[in-house]
Amino acid sequence: MTRLCFAIVLALFISTPTWAVNETALLADSPPKVLSAYALFDDPAAQLPSAGVAPYDLVNPLFTDYARKLRFVYVPQGKSALYDSHEAFSFPIGSVLVKTFAYPTGAGSLRLIETRLLIHKQKGWVALPYVWNDEQTDAILKVAGKRMQLAWQESDGRTITTRYAVPNVNQCKGCHSVNERFTPIGPNARNLNRDFAYETGTQNQLTHWQELGFLTDLPEDRGSIIKLPRWDDPETGSLEARARAYLDINCAHCHRAEGPAHMSGLFLEVTQKGPVHWGLL
Repeated sequence: MTRLCFAIVLALFISTPTWAVNETALLADSPPKVLSAYALFDDPAAQLPSAGVAPYDLVNPLFTDYARKLRFVYVPQGKSALYDSHEAFSFPIGSVLVKTFAYPTGAGSLRLIETRLLIHKQKGWVALPYVWNDEQTDAILKVAGKRMQLAWQESDGRTITTRYAVPNVNQCKGCHSVNERFTPIGPNARNLNRDFAYETGTQNQLTHWQELGFLTDLPEDRGSIIKLPRWDDPETGSLEARARAYLDINCAHCHRAEGPAHMSGLFLEVTQKGPVHWGLL
């Protein structure tokens, strides 16, 4: 019996994946100076995530000076985010939202510019910007932010330039604020309700998060979850519906009754029913 119990425990140990992320670094009072210290990526330059880190995308993008964005999420093993039908999910302490900003090089690759971490620590959410070095081997913490002149080549051959701003740690609070409480913006049900091409196959992101154990209380009736149209795909919705979906992700985090721009009376959440609050007439 003893040998049998040992064999079962050993089998469970071998079959259960171990998350590779450095949780000590995530929860440290003094953040690491380099992004690699968190062990969020197996291959940082290729943006290949470590075990326990999942890529994700939003139905519609947050616009940032034409930057491409690569998004990842980490939830500590054995813990889960709590589903919410409207707001960003309630993530457990130790979770991190990762967003890398990059531009095309013209050779089919991307030049990584910065990776922003939103870490849920004991005292609440903390935003940390890491700027990639010229060698594209690691990113360095820039608590004061940074300004840089960038040029990139689009697929049609055009070269475009912009003055790119990496925010300091306090500027992030300007948008990430609901009822004066620092909070994530993108990862809510309506923004994640879409398919994603994972290495294991294409799957709805909400379902995938639930299967990973990242999310609990997902409704059994998936049809009850808002499915937003894509802003650039006329086949997914009317012009008005697509415009409202775009404003929802890009503007409604401030322009809502609980947001920093509440005094404007312009409320742009897609769930807002009062046309006067959309700015109509």
